Amino acid sequence: QLRLVESGGGLVQSGGSLRLSCAASGFSFDYYAVGWFRQAPGKEREGVSCISSSGRTTVYADSVKGRFTISRDNVKSTVYLQMNSLKPEDTAVYYCAAIFLVAGLPGLEEADFGSWGQGTQVTVSS
Repeated sequence: QLRLVESGGGLVQSGGSLRLSCAASGFSFDYYAVGWFRQAPGKEREGVSCISSSGRTTVYADSVKGRFTISRDNVKSTVYLQMNSLKPEDTAVYYCAAIFLVAGLPGLEEADFGSWGQGTQVTVSS
């Protein structure tokens, strides 16, 4: 059974850093692109970043470009989101999601992703 588990969230001051992890199990991780999404209180969920199954291709939302870096380790079946220069507006529940896609890169549309983790809270204080 496909399973995604996020970790690494927490409370950090503005300007600080966090690294989120998304551990996958129960499926052939190498064939899946993985995305990070977030949902702030009272707002719709939005796409943050996505990485192709090989790890060679990535995409970022404009709001996080230059501050966040997505990467993956297919041996460990884990995707990471390194978040630097955090701002209070980055406060949200962060989710990882997977889509079967052997090649190419999906967009940051949550409707394209069929499997989701439970989320991890990130809070950035000012």
